[in-house]
Amino acid sequence: MDTDEFRRHGHEIVDWLADYFRDIESRAIVPAVAPGELRRALPIAAPVSGESFDVILQDFRDQIVPGITHWGHPGWFAYFRSNASPPSVLAEFLTAGLGAQCMSWATSPAATELEQVVMHWYRQLLGLPEAFTGVIQDTASTASLMAFLTARERLGEDAARMTAYWSGEAHSSIPKAARLAGIASERCRIIPVDADFAMRPEALAAAMSDDVARGLVPGMVVATVGTTSSTACDPLRALGSAAHAHGAWYHIDAAWGGSAAILPELRPLFDGVELADSFVTNPHKWMMTNFDCTAYFVRDVEALQRTFSVTPEYLRTRHDADVVNYRDWGIPLGRRFRALKLWFVLRSYGVAGLQAMIRSHIAFGQELAGWVDATPEWERLAPAPLALVCLRHVPTALAGDEPALAAHNAALLERVNASGQVFLTHTMLQGKYAIRVAIGAWRTERRNVQAVWALLRESASR
Repeated sequence: MDTDEFRRHGHEIVDWLADYFRDIESRAIVPAVAPGELRRALPIAAPVSGESFDVILQDFRDQIVPGITHWGHPGWFAYFRSNASPPSVLAEFLTAGLGAQCMSWATSPAATELEQVVMHWYRQLLGLPEAFTGVIQDTASTASLMAFLTARERLGEDAARMTAYWSGEAHSSIPKAARLAGIASERCRIIPVDADFAMRPEALAAAMSDDVARGLVPGMVVATVGTTSSTACDPLRALGSAAHAHGAWYHIDAAWGGSAAILPELRPLFDGVELADSFVTNPHKWMMTNFDCTAYFVRDVEALQRTFSVTPEYLRTRHDADVVNYRDWGIPLGRRFRALKLWFVLRSYGVAGLQAMIRSHIAFGQELAGWVDATPEWERLAPAPLALVCLRHVPTALAGDEPALAAHNAALLERVNASGQVFLTHTMLQGKYAIRVAIGAWRTERRNVQAVWALLRESASR
């Protein structure tokens, strides 16, 4: 492909994306395809000779797009959002074109220094302490694994007796990180939660004291701001005090909920964050930035680098003593230029624009929670401090019969999703089947939330 062809097809792709953004609401959110359908439709081997790019693009439209789930649809209320705003998409296009390898300052000076600037901006925006230094990772799963590995490294010889603590509501990436960090399951403690699904500090303190008495070493405490099932917010100050009392690394997983810290009125949810050793949040969830882009903040940069720095001669440069080399700040050597899209987003929308979006989502969630609370035979199963509402339909005839209620609400959820207008997922909260309505798509408006509530009630009436 020469530059003229690239220009023509590039314009064609941008035009297609612009139409896709404009018309996305007309699409069914989840494709009506069967497992293996695309695999059977495609050739069993790569072509021997190159094919026309026009043909490839047509196959993309005809074969790939019909099997895509449209996460950007304003009716998407499942899991947690992964937003891709136009400025971030254009920045990603530039990143791909530049092909920058950002493992060190010498390999891409502007990429390294822009990441330093953007993470400084973002730390200020979130109201995090100046003692934190940020670095961009791919996902929160990677960042949490880094926290575990750094905590283990800091313990030295005591790492063989290291214990770790989190609640039963913590994200699945936390037990996975513990496993990958070599912490045996018998040294991992699942701490009970209270009625609001937040970790109980007194239970954490008791578990740590018991482990010390047994000759073990508390090494890691993970708190969550915005748990995946219910967006419960753990009491950060009390948990941090317990962690500090035993010298444990204190990691805060705020993958989704951390974005709420850009609102001054929600900072009380983050009271005690200054006690953390590390903090992670995902701009790719609630901050208009396309996947992947995770912000990992750490207090002890020296411990981080001691854990991940391996510098063979072929990577050394004459500037190393004066610059940041991000290859020493994480697991991979190679790094993408992720800072560019976050920079585009922060400048395009500004602090006020991002705050307005998140405020509106939280307001929609509060309104939906109010509708649920005010409607007979509907029940909210968890507090709704942010923009997730966990609910279920409780017909009088089924009240008290949890298996029947679970089956009833699962069928209700399936009917709602079959409409193609919205898409929801479920969870279990203290043995109760809950339908999750997670608000966070940048295109979502009040009318979309009204629509999902209408569909839920209509489905229940059947």
